[in-house]
Amino acid sequence: MKIKRAEKYGFCAGVRIADKKVKKFAELGGRDGQILGQVVHNERVVDEMESLGVPTIDSLEEAVSGTIVFSAHGVPPSFHSTAQDRGLKVLDTTCPFVYDIHEEADRAVARGGHLVFIGEPHHREVIGYTHDRDPETYHILTTLEEAEQVDWSSYPELKILFQTTLNAEEYEDVVRYIESKARKAERADTICYATKENQDAARELCSDPEIGLILIIGGTQSANTRHLWELCREHKPSYLVHSPEDVQPEWLEEVETVGVTAGASTPDYVIEEVEEQVRKLAALHAPAS
Repeated sequence: MKIKRAEKYGFCAGVRIADKKVKKFAELGGRDGQILGQVVHNERVVDEMESLGVPTIDSLEEAVSGTIVFSAHGVPPSFHSTAQDRGLKVLDTTCPFVYDIHEEADRAVARGGHLVFIGEPHHREVIGYTHDRDPETYHILTTLEEAEQVDWSSYPELKILFQTTLNAEEYEDVVRYIESKARKAERADTICYATKENQDAARELCSDPEIGLILIIGGTQSANTRHLWELCREHKPSYLVHSPEDVQPEWLEEVETVGVTAGASTPDYVIEEVEEQVRKLAALHAPAS
């Protein structure tokens, strides 16, 4: 069995920094920390953080003392002042790309613009952008049908921003429709460079004639991992796996080369574990010579 990894895959810089910040906190004796939501969307990383004494909580109200860790996805700005008012220390691991979007959105609103977020309303990154804003100043949508229900010509200026982990090409029809109806619309380049690179590298895997199957490795709540899977499945048999145990031996039948990619929140050791599982299953089911 031959395995080919994508040219770009796995941990992005923002996630790697978030991971290191929390581990450093634990190494220095931090035992009063709690992470608001998953520090990154990968269950193995969450379990690892808990084993280091930094558990995950679901709401800011659950943090009664010590240090609150804000994840790589960012939080609404008001959460910083709320934490301070409650006497909590803050360890901020927000990705710099996420902060860029907050700032770009603020500038657009200050000019009188209306914000259009292309993203998932319940994703923590999008909640961070919108929670503190007047609902009259923005829309969140992902489908053409949603876009068609809005009179975009009623706004003097639109600023279109993408959730950083999306595959922007999938929403081109939505954005073009909005632009066709708006008096003035400007796109912001907000897709994370690592997301773009991972997606481009996944397309290269899909175009490789040797590859008969692609495994996309990542957490169950990872949006960018899911988008990689959606991209790959259009071209090759593709499976989204979260751990070595997810790999099924029947997937490997009559497959000589497996392509592997991973979401931006997937640690290298998980990728290696999945690849080792592929090799074991292939050896177990190889025909006798």
